[in-house]
This record gives sequence, structure tokens and C-alpha cells, in this order.
Amino acid sequence: MKVFCYYLGILFTLCFNLNCEAQNKKKSITPDHPFSAANRPKNLSDTALVDLVQKQTFRYFWDFGHPVSAMARERSNDAYEYGDEVVTTGGTGFGIMAMIVAAERKWQPRDSVAMRLLKMVKFLAKADHYHGIFPHWLNGATGKTIPFSRKDDGGDLVESSFLFQGLLTARQYFNADNEMEKELRNRISWLWNEAEWDWYTRDGRDQLYWHWSPNHGWAMNFELRGYNETLITYIMAASAPRYPVGADVYNKCWAESNHFRNGKEFYGVNLPLGFDYGGPLFFTHYSFLGLDPRDLKDQYANYWEQNQNHSLINYKHCVANPGKFKGYGENGWGLTASDTYNGYNAHSPTNDFGTITPTAALSSFPYTPAQSMKALRHFYDDLGDKIWSEFGFTDAFNESQNWYAESHLAIDQGPIVVMIENYRTGLLWNLFMKDPDVQNGLKKLGFESPALKNISKY
Repeated sequence: MKVFCYYLGILFTLCFNLNCEAQNKKKSITPDHPFSAANRPKNLSDTALVDLVQKQTFRYFWDFGHPVSAMARERSNDAYEYGDEVVTTGGTGFGIMAMIVAAERKWQPRDSVAMRLLKMVKFLAKADHYHGIFPHWLNGATGKTIPFSRKDDGGDLVESSFLFQGLLTARQYFNADNEMEKELRNRISWLWNEAEWDWYTRDGRDQLYWHWSPNHGWAMNFELRGYNETLITYIMAASAPRYPVGADVYNKCWAESNHFRNGKEFYGVNLPLGFDYGGPLFFTHYSFLGLDPRDLKDQYANYWEQNQNHSLINYKHCVANPGKFKGYGENGWGLTASDTYNGYNAHSPTNDFGTITPTAALSSFPYTPAQSMKALRHFYDDLGDKIWSEFGFTDAFNESQNWYAESHLAIDQGPIVVMIENYRTGLLWNLFMKDPDVQNGLKKLGFESPALKNISKY
């Protein structure tokens, strides 16, 4: 189980042997920089602190976005010997949603955000794709595929689902009757309509497969079985207007595995689905940046209960601290996939080495607001000298090892902005759930939600 969870959790580093020196080759800023840890504002109210964290974390996507493609860079430091050109498909989807927050909160003018996204979708229209599905990584300057591993050099269905979750949310938000926003909506629809989700059933089987390569075919042979972070992949595949999959794919593949149902209690909290103790917390974040879990149900679970209980188990594990790690407790918690002192790992209660990842607790704000606020105050007030930066909090820290990351990852920064906003206003949830294609897909798969009563055409 640990090996399987590790594969699911990493998504980005399976075939790379990272080391701390490479991970921390970040371009540092001077102490007198206005966004440095030394200059961070002090004595902030809770509301002011949440505002600051959202806004400064957003800068990862706006100030550090790739200048040619406008896509999100994989990470803030040089890694994998690819230099600065690696952009991430899934992390870009998260960044798109962060940009919507920026437009709504007026951190950037609405037309500037729309222009940035239009640049991005024009780039994607010319970039490498495989039956309309994008690879895990692209070269942000050329649009050519950067292989994630030797055989993972084609379409990545999961990363593309994260991307399209963001694009459809943008299609809903940018609804003005002007030429730029109309063109943005149209171009998003063109990309969306051309994505052949049914191709990834491998000749019509009742299964979805994560990868397909023009050079290696189905050699990766990874079926998308739950429960994990890929629920949104099934939602997007069922929602597709031209090349959808049917409900049998969902019921006969996703819901059929030895780690789908759970039903046991951990730290006194019931866990309906998934691995024992829930696995890494990104399971509660990635699919639910747009997908609204509030009273979302199907025949298998109530997804608010699933996500809230998973978050509480993670929190209670850190409070109990069976590993006796330094810094754990009511204020110091949050286990998910991230950089760590000896590479990268998918941290969870069953795979715990003392590394806390800020995105875990902060992106759980909708589910555990009081516990997440305590963690936020601790990260900023007590540890800010070590983990606060120009792009918000750095990726992770391990006080037992006296290790504090200098790196940032797009897939960790994005959910902080988005899930805090969903906690505060429900903005991204409300937009995504209004999409008529998404509504049709959810109904096809047997989901129930209060949001399904309100269809709104973009």
C-alpha cells in the first residue's frame, strides 16, 4: 500500500532521484527585499493574515509564470537538469484558478488576467498533445513535451484533468460581452472539445488509463482506480461534450479496487473511503478545487464527510505524534506530498518522517477552519523567519532534522490560494459547478449536489 500511495502522491518525481542540494538551488532574495521574511508584516489580524497569504502565494503564478507560455513553472528551483523551462500541466490548472481569485479580489485588473489566460490558451493550442490530452510537462518556450520518465512521454490524463478543471472555471468567470473574454471562452471550448477522453479507455474498455505515448503506447499500463486524487479525472471524462466516457467506466474501474472502500475509524473518526488513515491530504484538495464537496454525494460516499474526516484524521495524528517528531501538535500539522530533507515523498500518517507541508493544513481550511487557522498563525508568526518568502510559504520543513525548504512547487502553492478562497466565499466551487458540461457529467455518474439545481450557460 505504501508503494502504491507513494506513486499516486508524487505525480511528478517517480523516476527522479532528487537530492537536497538540487532542491535548494533557489535564487534567493536579499533580507531587505520587500517580500523577504525579515520584512513580513507583524501583528496582523486573522483576516489580514489570510489576505496576505493568499495574495503573496498568488505571486508564484503571476510574477514567476513562464514569460512565453504564461503557464506555471513546475518549481521555483532548478531541478531535473531541465533548467527554467519546465512548465506543469496540472499546476497550471491550479494557477488559472488562483488568477481568477486575483481578478475577483482586484490584486490584478480583470482585463490583465484575461489577457494572460488568452496568451496561455493560444500557447496550448499549438503545444504538443496526444488525442487532445497534454503531457505532464511541457517546455514553456517551445510547447514540446518534456518526458516525465522514459516511457511517460505522451498524454497524461490526470494532469490534463487538473488543467481543464481550471480552464472550465475560467470559462465561467470571464463571461463579459467583449472581444477578449469572448475569444478566451471560445478558445477554452476548442481545447475542451478536442480532448479525447474516451481514447484513454484503451479501445473501449470500462477503464481509464493514466498515460498513453505515441512511442510506447499503453506500456505504462496504469489504471485509474480509487480512492485518491483522481476523482476529478472521471468527472471531466464524463463531462466531455464530444469524447466522453460512460458511467460504467466510473463504476467498474474507479470504484473497484481493494483500497476504495474503508469504513473504519482512525483516532475516533470514521473514514468512508480510501487508504487507512486517509493517505496524503492532497486527496482532499486537487479534485475539489472546483468540484464542490458540500453535500456532494453518490452511491459510494458523502464527499464532505470524506474530506473533512480525512483532514481531521491527519490533524489528530499530528497531535498524537506517535513518531515523537519535533514541532508536531495542535499548531504544527499537515502531511501531504512535498519536498523533504532527503528528496520528495508523499507524507501521510502511515508514511511519516517528521516533515510538515504548509499546503496540507492551509488548503484544508474549508474542512478544518479552526485547526488550519492555528497552523497558519504558527507558520507565519513563529516560523516565518525560516519559511516565509516572496511566494508565500516555502514547500515544507522538518524541525527534527533542522531542515527548511527554500523551494516552491506549483501544485502546492495553487491549492493554498484556491481552497482558502473556497472557504471564504465559495468562488471557485460556485463557478465550476455552474458549468453545464460539468453538470451533465455529474448527473451521468449519479452524483447529487445542491449545485445541480442551478445550471448557468457561460
